Amino acid sequence: MTFIDQATIRVKAGDGGSGCVAFRREKFVPKGGPSGGDGGAGGSVLIVASKRLNTLYHLKFKREWKAGRGEHGMGSNCSGEAGADSIVELPIGSVVRDQATGEILADLVEDGQTIVVAKGGRGGQGNQHFATATRQAPRFAQPGEEGEERELLIELKLIADVGIIGLPNAGKSTLISVISAAKPKIADYPFTTLVPNLGVVSADDDQTFVVADIPGLIEGAHEGHGLGDQFLRHVERCSVLVHLVDLSLNEHPEKDAETVARELALYSPLLAGKPRIVCGSKIDSAIEGNSAKLRAWATKNGHEYHEISAVVGEGVKDLIRMLARIVREAAQEEVETASTPG
Repeated sequence: MTFIDQATIRVKAGDGGSGCVAFRREKFVPKGGPSGGDGGAGGSVLIVASKRLNTLYHLKFKREWKAGRGEHGMGSNCSGEAGADSIVELPIGSVVRDQATGEILADLVEDGQTIVVAKGGRGGQGNQHFATATRQAPRFAQPGEEGEERELLIELKLIADVGIIGLPNAGKSTLISVISAAKPKIADYPFTTLVPNLGVVSADDDQTFVVADIPGLIEGAHEGHGLGDQFLRHVERCSVLVHLVDLSLNEHPEKDAETVARELALYSPLLAGKPRIVCGSKIDSAIEGNSAKLRAWATKNGHEYHEISAVVGEGVKDLIRMLARIVREAAQEEVETASTPG
């Protein structure tokens, strides 16, 4: 299935039905009064988070979502039926914005989470409501209100605890295939990974966490070079970033690390400020002196440093333990923050 992580749709809630103008005409009610029923309310458009979905692919074929309109009121004080709601299912991790204002309407983080994005119009009252002592035969009723209409911008941000970033061919796909059951495409050429991959990792204490492998960044990615920064939104929710740097590629791994770090900062200072482990990869074939250079760069920039060879398994278990600890601490901090008054 094609991976689509951004879409625009138009939603239109149903209009309310109009109230009815009617009068009683029963045989044994010679002075029958007004009996116009109320119009039904228009249906609303609802957004619902669903764990069944993992892309926005279904929105490619349906760009307009309309709820049912309310029926008009009828005589004998009969109200019209309400219009049916329209339900738009979105994957967990979707952020819904008003296209015109940029306002965030929903940030879907739990299965079943529901929000109304377009409210149905209220049904009009029938003439039965407007009778008074001095106006016993009102010949008017309320019209129904129009339902809300708006255009929505939907972005999918994968919910992962750990994001793996780096230059193309740094070994990201190999790493995620080793530490999880994910099976990304792996080949010896740049941009093998064209879409993010997710994998679930189990630590020693049965703790599990989700890892996302992001397509490679190159210099100028924030300006759209290469695959650009189009997938960086998927690591915005992560607790920690693993910055993979190939130690076997050239004699200046610190420059490669600086390239990716610069692109992160240009994309989002918040993202660049996340906890980060600088991880030298392919240590089994590293160029002499590269480990020391990359370690010095990591220390200078305040990042933890680690080395692995995903192919032979060297250092991988220790990396998993480091990540599990950071994810666990981040979760605990989030709980403490949420429980702190004010």
